[in-house]
Amino acid sequence: MDKTNSENESTNAEETNMPLEAYKQLAEERLDQMKHLQADFDNYRKKFDKEKESIIKLANENLIKELIVILDDFESSIRLTENEKNKEGILLMQKKFFALLQKHGLKEIEALGKKFDPYFHEVLCKGLSEHNRDEVIEEIQKGYVLGSKVIRPTKVKISENAIKQTLKTNNKTE
Repeated sequence: MDKTNSENESTNAEETNMPLEAYKQLAEERLDQMKHLQADFDNYRKKFDKEKESIIKLANENLIKELIVILDDFESSIRLTENEKNKEGILLMQKKFFALLQKHGLKEIEALGKKFDPYFHEVLCKGLSEHNRDEVIEEIQKGYVLGSKVIRPTKVKISENAIKQTLKTNNKTE
């Protein structure tokens, strides 16, 4: 036991004999290490929070995509219902349901009378019309935006200018 005690005393004596500058250097190194560890931990926490938020958004988006089908069913029911009181009841339920989805960021894409935009509209057919070329003349199925992301484009019918079509057919017959 005397041997180990004397060894410990000699190492303690060596440490106390170290110049003050060496201790300062050691303390600064440890402080830098702690700062780096803290920064790494903060970066990890931020990355984890971002991934968690992304997963929640994706889950909400998938759920809302499935619930949009119910909005379509409400639209169909309203068109097919002949009794006015029943129609009013279905319309009220549809409005409440859509208001609930709006609270979670869902918005309807305005299409009718707008110029065709491939980011928001999907063309199903074209028709002769007096409207400007590529103007939406009929909305076949509603489209929706969740936040700033289009989750379902509006399915539309767009116009082909009837005047230009008439000129083309007249030129072909001549």
